[in-house]
Amino acid sequence: MSAKARLKAARDAINKKDYASARDNAEKVLDYEGDNYNANVFLGLALLELGEHEKSEQAYQRAIDNNPTQALGWQGLARFYERTENWDKFANTLQQLLALSPDATKCAETLQKLIQLRRTRGTTSELVEALSLLLPESKFYDLLSTLPAPDPTNPTATTTFETQEAIHNSLPVLEEIVSILENDEAQYLKKEVEKRRTRLGAAGPEQLRKDVGIEIWSRSRLPALYNEIISHPNTSDELRHSTENKLLQQKQRYLFALPMTAAAKQKLSDEVETMVNGAIILKLPDELAWMLFLDRKDLESVEGYDYSLLRLFMSIFPEHPLTSILKGYFIYYAIPLEVDEDEDDPGPNDDPDVGLDMVFDAQARLSDSLVATRLLADVYLREGDYVNAIKQAESGIELARRTENNHGKSLNLMHLGFKVILATSLHHVRALSLIDGILAVSPDNISALMGKAYIMEEAEQWEQAAELFSRVDGLLPDDMNDGLRAREEHAWCRSKLGDLDFAVGALKEVLGVIDTFEDPGSESERRDESYKHWITALKRDSMYAPAFTSLGKYYEEHLSPSDPVRASKCFQKAFELDSREVYASRRLAFGFAEEREWDLVEVVARRTIEGEGGLDAGLDAPSKTSATLFTPMNAWAWKAVGAVELARRHYAPAIQAFQVALRAEPDDQLSWLRLGEAYAKAGRHAAALKALTRSHELDPDDWMCLYFIGDVRRQTGQYQEAIDIFQDVLAERPAEIGVCVALATTYLELGRSEVSAGFMARAESSFLSALRVSLVSVDTSSGFRSVVWKVAADAMYHLSTRPTFLDESSVRETLELALQSLSSPSDRLPIIKILLRAAILAYDHRLSVNSTEPQAIASAWFDLGMSVHTYASYLVGEEKAAAEKAGINFICSALRECPGIQEYWIALGDAYFTSQPKSAQHAFIRALEIDSKSAATWANLGLLYLYHNDLELANEALFRAQTLDPDHTLSWVGQALVATANGHDRDARALLEHAVGLASSVVRFASSSPSSHLSLLPCLTLLSRYLTLNPTSVPGLHLSSLVHEAIGHLDTAQNLLSSVLSILEATYEETESAEVERQFVIAQANMGRIKLGAGDYEGAAECLETVSGLLAEALDEEARVLRTEAHFALGMCQFRQGGKFGEILGMFEEATAAAGDDATLRGHVCVLQAKVLWAHGSDEFKDGAKNILLACIENDPENLAAINALAAMGILTEDENLIDAALSEILALPREQRAQMDPAKEVDYLLLKHHQGLGQQTQAMSLAQHAIIAEPSDSEARVRLATLKMEEGDEQSVLSIISGSSSATIDVESVELGLRAIARAKVDEKTALREAQRAIMLAPWDSTRWLALAFVRNSGSH
Repeated sequence: MSAKARLKAARDAINKKDYASARDNAEKVLDYEGDNYNANVFLGLALLELGEHEKSEQAYQRAIDNNPTQALGWQGLARFYERTENWDKFANTLQQLLALSPDATKCAETLQKLIQLRRTRGTTSELVEALSLLLPESKFYDLLSTLPAPDPTNPTATTTFETQEAIHNSLPVLEEIVSILENDEAQYLKKEVEKRRTRLGAAGPEQLRKDVGIEIWSRSRLPALYNEIISHPNTSDELRHSTENKLLQQKQRYLFALPMTAAAKQKLSDEVETMVNGAIILKLPDELAWMLFLDRKDLESVEGYDYSLLRLFMSIFPEHPLTSILKGYFIYYAIPLEVDEDEDDPGPNDDPDVGLDMVFDAQARLSDSLVATRLLADVYLREGDYVNAIKQAESGIELARRTENNHGKSLNLMHLGFKVILATSLHHVRALSLIDGILAVSPDNISALMGKAYIMEEAEQWEQAAELFSRVDGLLPDDMNDGLRAREEHAWCRSKLGDLDFAVGALKEVLGVIDTFEDPGSESERRDESYKHWITALKRDSMYAPAFTSLGKYYEEHLSPSDPVRASKCFQKAFELDSREVYASRRLAFGFAEEREWDLVEVVARRTIEGEGGLDAGLDAPSKTSATLFTPMNAWAWKAVGAVELARRHYAPAIQAFQVALRAEPDDQLSWLRLGEAYAKAGRHAAALKALTRSHELDPDDWMCLYFIGDVRRQTGQYQEAIDIFQDVLAERPAEIGVCVALATTYLELGRSEVSAGFMARAESSFLSALRVSLVSVDTSSGFRSVVWKVAADAMYHLSTRPTFLDESSVRETLELALQSLSSPSDRLPIIKILLRAAILAYDHRLSVNSTEPQAIASAWFDLGMSVHTYASYLVGEEKAAAEKAGINFICSALRECPGIQEYWIALGDAYFTSQPKSAQHAFIRALEIDSKSAATWANLGLLYLYHNDLELANEALFRAQTLDPDHTLSWVGQALVATANGHDRDARALLEHAVGLASSVVRFASSSPSSHLSLLPCLTLLSRYLTLNPTSVPGLHLSSLVHEAIGHLDTAQNLLSSVLSILEATYEETESAEVERQFVIAQANMGRIKLGAGDYEGAAECLETVSGLLAEALDEEARVLRTEAHFALGMCQFRQGGKFGEILGMFEEATAAAGDDATLRGHVCVLQAKVLWAHGSDEFKDGAKNILLACIENDPENLAAINALAAMGILTEDENLIDAALSEILALPREQRAQMDPAKEVDYLLLKHHQGLGQQTQAMSLAQHAIIAEPSDSEARVRLATLKMEEGDEQSVLSIISGSSSATIDVESVELGLRAIARAKVDEKTALREAQRAIMLAPWDSTRWLALAFVRNSGSH
């Protein structure tokens, strides 16, 4: 069969829907003719119907590739894509079909399919693109325009009705495209602004909208489409006007968004102006066009607006807020609302107040309108509401600047008009710069000339004022407002210059215009005539404030007799009408001050300040302050405000007021004094000193200034300078009780600072001086009694804390003087020691001094309670309990007066600390409720929990204190105690070391568990400082003696313990306390041990026998330890004295018996006994020593001391069996357990020495290396290995082993330095020499360090 026949068969099969046969025939054709167009088309259709889509698309694509200009392949491919819903390719195919369409009908049908596809499946931009193919600029428009006109009566007659309708009337298409684009641009603007707002460094929302708007509007199609709609013949008038409005709005938004520097802005501005002017000419009701037209007007005054246009605006937009403002403005200024309205015949609603209300009611809705702001500013200025006039003028200037930026058009005249209003409203020196700027642009501006003239007149610069008023008079010779007023003011200025004749003539001329003037005769007649004129002025204008001021002055100064009541009323009325009536306000303020009505003085002063501009000169701008705006004309008002604020303790406004007053009167000494006082009370001491120094320079004789300077010196800790100043003042004014009290207080604070610094002798002198000055103050005056007695009592209280005095006779003399002024103790007080009793009597006497302030009463109770509670520590038994109870009651009394003071609650908690823990906890928690961030209170609470064994709560409270104040020492000490209680000794030591380094005032804590005697050296410094402050402290002296004993200073230790024993003996004789007795026994035991070590065996025996005698009947654990120690030490005394060995062994047996069942204690005794037996030297005793140790180890296998002693004996006797017996068990343990049993590595040390003694260097080296592997941070293990390497001559290995080592102790560091020096001696002599010298500095008593230095020097010489 031929190809043609098969094609025919394929077509027939497709018509019969036999798609398989059609496929086969088409494929056979293609086997012979692969590029057969029809065969590929038939194959594509057949495969599509059979569902073989991929092959179908390939067949269609081959057909199109063979003949792309044939439409049949494209139609098949379009059907394929439509069937498979591949819409993007379907749209592309339709666009290809459009280009291949042979006639208008096919083109229209294809286009309709494309538009429908874009409507249902495409984006808005694709739909716009498709719809645009119907517009005249489309390349298909000429072909489509050949379609006949549509028949609306039979729309189904053709398949292209929609296209025919669009081609013959494109307006609906244009409207649809415009609607889509408007929505797209709005959505894009919104989304893009929201997206960009989240970027770092993004601009503000307004600027973002402008930036995105420029991107949109610069390429927008809408303006062209709007123009097409406007020019379309089928566009209705309504549609045309709305489209013109949209076009104007589009251009206006684009114009406002463009920056001033944009090249397109001017052209766009001209286009907008053309459109606006067209709308105005046509009188279109386009609100945007009218508002743009009015805001673009560059006019200096409202009169420049065309009233007919404003009336037209009101008629077109009767409901617009601007219409309300315009109507109100016209009514207020009596401007006809209608052209034919008679100005002299006001209508029923032409009341100016009605117009004013209309303006004010509508202003809030037009805050961004330039013309509305201009009208409002004019109204406020005419009303005399200068504050609001200033606000509107400044707002108008800002709006004008914004309008210039938006429109790209300068509004110089508009700026000038607002500046005139601003300058006129300020009426102040600050206005001069504005007025000068106005006159530079408009030299004949009447308002500016009048404003400047008034300012010159107020400043009493009469010549300049007269010249300016004369100039205005010349410019307005016939004007009955500004011209006549200028002539009057000119005459007044000339009168002030002494030209009275001219002034009288000019004023007569003015009065001739106003009324008839008759020349008075005598001075009295002229005053009467003046009185008549003032009355006449008030009759014509009852709100004219200057007339009331003049009348008041007349009643007060010229009327005979004067009438102060009527004068005060006139001044008050003038001030009520106009707060700028300075004379009236000042006379009122002085009058109220004489009557001591300070609140009224403040009211008058503040209103006067508001009258001249207020604290911010009438401006609310937050960046402007009174200190930068102007120099006040009424300094007295600022002084009054400052004094009132100072009295109210509002120091910041007081400082501000005095600063402003000093700008007007920089040499006012009193203002400088008050400013310095305000600075001082506000805590700004440097500024206070500067102000007070200036005050003193202005008046060197003012003792109050010196007093304030001294007080500031005292507050800043410069006590000696303050004392010198107070003494200088008292030399001139000895009766000034306030200065005496300040001097006594300064001495007291100086003493406290000296105690803190450790200068105890100086502190004693300062406290005595404070007491003497206080007593002089008591004798001199009855004032300040409560304060004086507090200072005196505090001074005696601090003196009572001193155990000894540098000048005891002086203290006694001063104390006797104090007791002469004090009565016998009240029944509230227990019997107490003399010095502290005197302090308590002073506190008690202070309560008897009358005081009505709860704070003072509470302070007196608190001081009394604290002093009594302090003295309770010196008492015992019932007296102590009574004193403690009284102290707590006094503190409670203080809390009843002032329950909100944290210090009182803390003191109560301290008082209840040991006896009533729940009450103490309650007190501390109440203190925390007052100040929850007080680290000291949290530390006290933590220590309370610790004392009562609640370690978890203690840890939480102390951790909170550390968090709040990392430098609070007591919280670190408390944490260390908690760590100790939990068994974490290493952590406790680290915490204590940190605590000691925080503050110099804390010297009572020293680290425990020292690793070597050298580690105790820092403790000596701390204890020395502590004992300087507390020379009779039994715990301090006792601990210091133990430290000296450990270091080897046995003589010093004996001396310190002798002092302890003397103090304890004296205390026991007074109190007979069992606790003191036990402390005495412990001290005796320590003294016996120290004397034994020092070789004073008889003295040691005496002390130890005393211990045994005092503990004969004691059964507690501590007594057992002390008895054991005493018996053994007595045996050692006899041994050292060469006593009978049987008696010595008897003492050791007694020590063993005293140890009882305490295995640890018995173990210690056994080890010491074995050492004594070994020291005897005979084989019998040595065997006895071994047996004792073996028995001890058998009973207590973990007794490390016994194990080490037995191993040492084996090493000395070279008895391997004994060594093995001693160390086998401990060596068999895991290393972790060994480290726990032997933290000091004594077993390793013994084995190392054993191997070295036997010459087993390899075993010794292996042992040292294993020790480092087990604990790499162990510095001593590194030193041992380095020493072995040094013995082998391996200097390089020595440096590697100990390089970077972190030494824990001074002696280990010294050894490391010596080893490094020897290792480097031959390589780096300079470094080696420096390290050897450092080693000697750390341990100058160690001969091996000196040998190392000699070795280094010897190596260098060779």
